[in-house]
Amino acid sequence: MVTAIALGLVAGAGLLLILTAILGPTESAMKRASREPAAIRRLREDLTRAGLERIPVVGFLFLALVIGLILGAIAVLATGILVLGLIGFIVGMWGALALVRWRSQQRRRANRAYWPDVVDHLIASVRSGLGLPDAIEQLAKTGPEPLREDFAAFARQYRATGSFNLAVDEAKERLADPVADRLLETLRMAREVGGTELVRVLRDFSAFLREEQGVRHEAEARQSWVLNAARLGVVAPWIVLVMLASRPEAAAAYNTPGGVIVIGIGVAVSVIAYRLMLALGRLREEGRWFA
Repeated sequence: MVTAIALGLVAGAGLLLILTAILGPTESAMKRASREPAAIRRLREDLTRAGLERIPVVGFLFLALVIGLILGAIAVLATGILVLGLIGFIVGMWGALALVRWRSQQRRRANRAYWPDVVDHLIASVRSGLGLPDAIEQLAKTGPEPLREDFAAFARQYRATGSFNLAVDEAKERLADPVADRLLETLRMAREVGGTELVRVLRDFSAFLREEQGVRHEAEARQSWVLNAARLGVVAPWIVLVMLASRPEAAAAYNTPGGVIVIGIGVAVSVIAYRLMLALGRLREEGRWFA
């Protein structure tokens, strides 16, 4: 009986180690992720930053497909215009992707205000004599509330593997933020090569982040009307079209080849105008040079 229990425990431990090796983040897995197409990698980063990191990219794309089919069917049933069903399908898929992108950008903008405080906490920890791993772990308790879970994940990874580099790589993937990339790479370099200028570098970095944040807030406030005008200008004609489609004769007219061409031209003009307005009103986002 004791032998059977011991064998069961050994087999369970072996299975747990195998699953950990397969499911856990590894350097080879990160290298494979770096070879992904840019669109897939960007979607993965958006899902992670939006708090949906547990959803795989393929699963989310399938969900977007289902949403598109449902919205397309609703458009056909509500208006009787087949081409609107196709447009509804495209809008449904695009809307799911746009929602994740919007949530990701909102979280990134919100986190932008916390990074100077994160750097200040690190400066205080380093000056008090803590090592860099311990200083980062302290952020899980004393750092800004929205970022504590991300740094707690770093602490768990570091304690489980003992590898600072692997924990930093996982934190970068989890945070998916260019500011986090620069900060963590600075800490990695300081740990590898040493030096006495880390506090001064972090202090300058904190001052730069605060200055950049103030300039960006002012620019976003001035250009917000451009984005609102773009959205209003795109939505208004289609609301009118849906109202016209409630009449049977209008639905029949739009189901003809001429009606399909008119709607197609309207879609093309709306997309071009919307993208142009976004290009005029969008502030350039910093790229992840250390991803």
